[in-house]
Parts: sequence; C-alpha cells; structure tokens
Amino acid sequence: METLFGIDYPTWWFLVVGALFSGYAILDGFDFGAGAWHIFFRRESSRQTALKAIDPTWHGNEVWLVIGGGTLFAGFPVFYGTLFSAMYTPFILFLMFIIFRGISIKFRNMEEMPWWRKMWDWSYSISSIMLAFLLGVVLGNILNGMPLDENYEYIGEGFFEFLNPFSILVGVSSVALFMMHGAVYLLLKTEGQLYNRVQGFLKKGMVFFIVSYLITTIYGLMNLNHLLLVFRENQILFVVPLLVFLSIANVPRLASKEKYGWAFIFTSITIALLLVIVAFELYPRLLWSNGVEANSITIYNAAASTKTLKIMMGFVAVGGPLVLMYSYFVYRTFWGRVRSDSEGY
Repeated sequence: METLFGIDYPTWWFLVVGALFSGYAILDGFDFGAGAWHIFFRRESSRQTALKAIDPTWHGNEVWLVIGGGTLFAGFPVFYGTLFSAMYTPFILFLMFIIFRGISIKFRNMEEMPWWRKMWDWSYSISSIMLAFLLGVVLGNILNGMPLDENYEYIGEGFFEFLNPFSILVGVSSVALFMMHGAVYLLLKTEGQLYNRVQGFLKKGMVFFIVSYLITTIYGLMNLNHLLLVFRENQILFVVPLLVFLSIANVPRLASKEKYGWAFIFTSITIALLLVIVAFELYPRLLWSNGVEANSITIYNAAASTKTLKIMMGFVAVGGPLVLMYSYFVYRTFWGRVRSDSEGY
C-alpha cells in the first residue's frame, strides 16, 4: 500500500476527517452552548447581547461541518452510506434543528411583539440543545457499535433503536460539555450584569459536565469492553485520558481566577482530547459491528481508491490553510466584548 511520510493514505484521511470534525465541535460547540443558556436570560437586553456575541461567527462555523461531511463522503463512501442509512432519523432531526436555529436567529428581531421574540428564543434554545444532543447520540452509536451484515449494511430494527443507554449518556454529556464551553465564550464577550449572571451559569455547567462525564465513563468501562482494547494493548495511551482529566480540572481553577481566555483554551483542548480518545478507541475501525466483529467497517474496507485519496490530499493541502486563515481572520476581526447598544442582532 502506498504511503506518505510512512503513513498510508486511509490513515491520513482518517486524521483529516477527525481534524475537521474536531474543529467543528470546538467552533460550533460554543454556539450550541450559548444557545442552550439563551432561554435562561431574563432581560431582552441580555438576550440581544448574547445573540450579538455569536452573530459574526455562527455561519462560518458551520462551514467546518459541510467540509467534514464532504471529506467523509469522498474518503470513506462505504462508511458514509452505512452511517447515514442507520442514523437516518437523528440526521434528519439534526438537519431540521439546524434550520430552525438559523431561522430563529434571523426571524427573532423582525417583529417587536414579546410573544414573537419569546417564541423564537425558545426555538433557538431548544434547537441548540438538540443539535448538541444529537451529535452525541450519533457518536455514542458509533462507539457502541451497530448490527451490520457481511456487506457492511445496517440490519438493525426499530425506529428509535439509536436511543440506547450509552448513546443517550454521550448525548447528555455533549450538551453539558458545550454548555460549559459556551458559558466560557459568553464570559469573553459580555460585561456588567450579564457577565455576572453567566458566571453563575458556568459554575452550574461545570458541575453538569463533570457529573455526566463521570457517569458516561463508568457506564462505558462496565459495558463496552471493546473500547478498552487499544489501551490495554498500548498502556502508554493512558496518558491521553490523564491529559483529559488535567484539562477538565484546569477549567474551574482558571474560572475561579476569572482567566476566561485560558479557560476557553482548556475547554477547547478538552473537546479535542476527548475526540482523540474516540479516534484511538476506533482505529483502524470506523464502525463496530456488534453482531459479528468481522463485519466491522474499517478505514481500509471503506476507503476510496488510493488514487482518489492522493488527489484529495492535494486539495486538503491547499484548502486546509485557507479555511484556517479565514477562521482566524473572522475571530480576530470580531474579537472583544459586545455592548448592548452596539450594531448587530
């Protein structure tokens, strides 16, 4: 098999897809978190300011999702087809809620009636929570495994089969993580009474995440032995869960000192490291077959041709830096605190 710097092309593409979805989780994650807290703001001025905080960036953050989905389809078409067939319901719900999130932000200020704005505030907040939850549900099902046949086709039954205990726990943990991440972001963008209120939200968000993460981890250790195989075989990898623990512990320490810039960096690192653990647990598999392990989808039996992957790596080499520069430019341009009387939503 052809390699690039000693690494085969399916593995390179596995890393590319992982990096793109990690970027999406970090960037759109704080949008979801800010939206989840939105309904708890009592004042109209607070809700306006919170919306202005994400106004310049939420469109661009979704670019990472589009690119990630495209690279997944191009690099691993077998996995893409099976996953979207098996997870048809949560993906359709995800599409519905991502539409409602966008129109809620756009429609909210088109009329001044209190009931109108309240309706779209609820729509925006519920959509943000459900988007975070559904991402966790899909990830939980990938880790938990699905029944696949010898042709790598999904053979499960039941409309709500994707709502198994582990996927629900991962979904709740995702909501909690993004709410913590979003609260830290809002503390970087707000001031005054809203700033003080979000400080209280962050404390609740940290407790919510730590508790849900511990419960999810304990359940996984007790019931999903296949996720521990790579760590048992390569004990040096236990350094990654240790780094996750240290990263999580740093968030309340930094928050107590009101160093929210560093706290945001560590919530981002936590998201990235958790996805690194997922990558270790899966590789070289993309989807476990929990009926017959031989039917599992791997990066090798799901990958496009080597020629295709080589060509697309060229596009990644050019397009990747451009996307990073664009994201940096947007965040650099609109960095700073938002005032309630400033232009925007």
